[in-house]
Amino acid sequence: MAIEGVEIIKAAAYLGAGLAMGLGAIGSGVGEGMAAAKACEGIARNPAEAGLITRTMLVGQAVTESTGIYALVVALLLLFVV
Repeated sequence: MAIEGVEIIKAAAYLGAGLAMGLGAIGSGVGEGMAAAKACEGIARNPAEAGLITRTMLVGQAVTESTGIYALVVALLLLFVV
């Protein structure tokens, strides 16, 4: 039973897709968690600005989530193009 070049390429693509999603999810998860934590601290210090802080936090989390979406796109490309 010999492993040919096509099988090695498929295995590398699956491994790369898993790594892309794993690292992308970790990065965006940590970033969003830090943003939420700092927003909670800011609201605790200045409750009058809760609306502005919440809006700013949500925009920041949307930008942070884009890295997870890019990781998903890369993973899907690796899975379905190969």
